Amino acid sequence: MDTSRLKNALWGAFIADAMAMPVHWYYRRKYINEGFEGGITKYEDAPHPHPESFMVGNNYHPNITKAKELGRPYDIAHEHIRFYNTNYNDLDIKLSVHAGEHKNAMPDKDERYHYHHNLKAGENTLGANLIRVLMRSIIKEGKYTQEVFIEDFITYMTTPGLNKDPYTEIYIRAWFENFSNGVPPHACAQEQRNVWSIGSNGGIIRPLVLALASKSTFQALGVALQHQQITHRSDNVSSALCVLVPLLRELLDNQEPISTLKKFASQVMTTKISGSELSKAYADHNGPGNIPKEEMWNIHTAFSEQNLDLDALMKEHTEDEILGSVFTTGCYPEQSLPVLMYLLYKNKFDFKASILANANAGGDCVHRGIILGLLAGAANDDIPHELQKGLAEYATIKQEIEDFVTIIQGNNI
Repeated sequence: MDTSRLKNALWGAFIADAMAMPVHWYYRRKYINEGFEGGITKYEDAPHPHPESFMVGNNYHPNITKAKELGRPYDIAHEHIRFYNTNYNDLDIKLSVHAGEHKNAMPDKDERYHYHHNLKAGENTLGANLIRVLMRSIIKEGKYTQEVFIEDFITYMTTPGLNKDPYTEIYIRAWFENFSNGVPPHACAQEQRNVWSIGSNGGIIRPLVLALASKSTFQALGVALQHQQITHRSDNVSSALCVLVPLLRELLDNQEPISTLKKFASQVMTTKISGSELSKAYADHNGPGNIPKEEMWNIHTAFSEQNLDLDALMKEHTEDEILGSVFTTGCYPEQSLPVLMYLLYKNKFDFKASILANANAGGDCVHRGIILGLLAGAANDDIPHELQKGLAEYATIKQEIEDFVTIIQGNNI
């Protein structure tokens, strides 16, 4: 694989993450234009309040007694604990409004704290920083070792002051609940059948980066799917990786990007319930948490007989229809793959245009953006230097990318 494109793919992940951070989970795109004149055009601080945030009150209930008996750390909230409903703090923010895309309970507007509250322009979210945890574990060992990554993951999440990002996704909270109950670390991942949002874009990003480290696509798929199981036991995440891993590697091998994208897009099956119909199902139940597990499983895993046709999609629908009515901009891979492929196709893999289009599409633009950024970077020989320099931890990230690529190019993994 081309060394410069490998680096560009990694830069793309961090740039797209930081660019999308301020409008993460803005489902109504009018809020993006109201909050940022002309939409997102550069790195911005996370604003307050967030018009649609339901982060406050998210649950985390570790088994504290058992964790102490086992000598296992359990506190992953630290200075962000005021935003969470846990069994070791009192939530003093009232949840009284059912609104937004999911109709989940949320506070009054002045207490709708941004998911990435207090992050500044160019700073990365927890999702991107866990990629860095993975990269650093490989740099440290000179190879990928699952046990070392898990140890580093635990240390990063349980050490006060390391994670500046308040938003701790449900997969992490579920993982540490299982860990506190004595479950072996390699088996702490929650299942999508039990918790619907385990099937999320967050489960794709680290495995996709790890797939860069293997000699062949055949090997890369196995490594990626195994790494996925550490935190996400999800059919939809696995299916997405089976498309994205070979797509990413072909782009890194200098394959023509548009035709390569169309080839892999045609392998993506669309779901029977999608877009506005999916949003209506959530609203009808007053939030997805009220949908019975089996029904929720069927909503997300019942596929149609249609495969994604990017030309037909653009011919038959406007962008406003694609981003919401045809597909939701939420965190589900079965919705996000068509969205990110559309954005790359429409913008012809232009790096900056694709990154900005993803941010301004809203929804889960951070995690979806990391995936899109990897693909956009892999397809470009050059990316704007000012976007690299604009990252808050530019110098450290640059060194980590250099060291990581040196190791994986040495075929030591």
